[in-house]
Amino acid sequence: MGLRIVPDASPSALELFKPRTHDIVCNIMKVRAVFDTNLIVAGLSSRRGASHALLRQAFDGRFVLLASPTLWLEYEAVLKRENIRQLHKLGDKEVDDFLDAMASVIEPVHLHYLWRPQLSDPKDEMVLETAINGQSDALVTFNIRDFETATKRFSPRLMTASQFLGYLETQHE
Repeated sequence: MGLRIVPDASPSALELFKPRTHDIVCNIMKVRAVFDTNLIVAGLSSRRGASHALLRQAFDGRFVLLASPTLWLEYEAVLKRENIRQLHKLGDKEVDDFLDAMASVIEPVHLHYLWRPQLSDPKDEMVLETAINGQSDALVTFNIRDFETATKRFSPRLMTASQFLGYLETQHE
């Protein structure tokens, strides 16, 4: 349950709506996923791709989206960078509104174990740690190469946005 992105809204005029009261869905047996920050940026920058479709599905409760406090702070910091704001065309207030809405659909993950170092890029460690600690089924990113070696040792499946969309289709048949 949470706020939804309107499917036909332009990224520069992001509108948020409260969910219908009958949209209460239990999270038992739902696919659990962690999104790398690059997927959030892509989803807000264009409404044509798989990333935007996944953001809409997250707001619709099709799967459980996981985030740790460190990953959440990264989402905020990156979305408010000037070069990134030029991509998604949202002001700080609109970014805050989006994150407030997203917070209502996220399941928080507390990091009990730090698995570092596992990756060549230390900035990606928080994404992997969130996936491991949150018992995620999928780690969704465009940086497949950066996570490939580490995810072979742990349970989350490594997928691009389009691969995760396809995976969701098979889970809801």
